[in-house]
Amino acid sequence: MTPSADQVAAFQASGGFTPASVSTVVLGFVFAVLLLWGVWAMRTAYVGWAENRITQRQFLGVVVRFVAIYLVLSFFLLS
Repeated sequence: MTPSADQVAAFQASGGFTPASVSTVVLGFVFAVLLLWGVWAMRTAYVGWAENRITQRQFLGVVVRFVAIYLVLSFFLLS
């Protein structure tokens, strides 16, 4: 549902910024959190693999899952 011109004008008048800028900030925050979580998960998995607590297959599973989550979220949020 696209907001009307009056709704966008009211939003900008009361907030001081456009809805598009809010959308950009929220998307940036979501992807920043996702990337931080991915780095943490892969680093933790790497340490476990390096110390022989998990197998190489489990390590690759973590990496593949993160890449899949990133691609799915990119598709849904950026399309």
